[in-house]
Amino acid sequence: MQLGMIGLGRMGANMALRLSRGGHDVVGFDPVPAARTGAEGEGLATVASLEALAERVDAPRVLWMMVPAGAIVDATIASLQPLLSPGDVLVDGGNSFYQDSQRRAAALDDAGIAYLDVGTSGGVWGLAEGYSLMIGGHEDAARRLSPVFATLAPAADRGWARVGPSGAGHYAKMIHNGIEYGMMQAYAEGFAILERRQDLIADLPQLAELWRHGSVVRSWLLDLTAGALAGNPQLDGIAPYVPDSGEGRWTVAEAIALDVAAPVITQSLIERLRSRDDNAFADKLLSAMRNAFGGHAVKRD
Repeated sequence: MQLGMIGLGRMGANMALRLSRGGHDVVGFDPVPAARTGAEGEGLATVASLEALAERVDAPRVLWMMVPAGAIVDATIASLQPLLSPGDVLVDGGNSFYQDSQRRAAALDDAGIAYLDVGTSGGVWGLAEGYSLMIGGHEDAARRLSPVFATLAPAADRGWARVGPSGAGHYAKMIHNGIEYGMMQAYAEGFAILERRQDLIADLPQLAELWRHGSVVRSWLLDLTAGALAGNPQLDGIAPYVPDSGEGRWTVAEAIALDVAAPVITQSLIERLRSRDDNAFADKLLSAMRNAFGGHAVKRD
């Protein structure tokens, strides 16, 4: 199948490479010349504009966007829509908010263009291991792209599925990432406790490797954790600052809207926010309060 890939950052380029190596005819576009040059160095064909991409891909077109969530997606669609025709399919494989995806799908449907929201998990390992694909949108369009999904997934018969109507793919990915937040926080806290008792557990990399085999807590995240500890047991040079992609926030907001208790996911998000507070004003105020009501000593900078 022929398709165009929009966005040749690391993940977009890796997805295009996996498709190309799987026998698909892939043409890529990125507004950053260096990204196009890098993709060309991997053997991918690229073009220098969206107009050239629309001309290069045969109708009915399949165009796959891998661009950051938010205004950039809307701007890309606004630039693309005059170039598209009824019967074309536009895929958003990024981490868009599901309600934005529903809005975009409805608007494009009026023009006869199918919009698929595809929650994509696999990160930088997807090129070699395959991607988990959560697909939302028109059933006919999803069926048409099944050869593409089967190539991107770990195997043709697993790791991908149409999970529901428009918005369902990005909704599933949102909750997936919320769960991921909680799992990562649990591993981080457990190993932090272990690190404090080096008199008992002196070799964290050894323990992480041990848990990878037969343990109830074994997982791909633990595999990655073990690899990180083996390469840098003291985590030297890594700042205690944890960003978030936004999907954890959306998951917490959704839980509140649905009256669903999600304390683990919520607290894991709060811990990420806390990691960014260099000033830690709240902690300073807590210390001042303890001093005020109980005369407890205040540790000075």
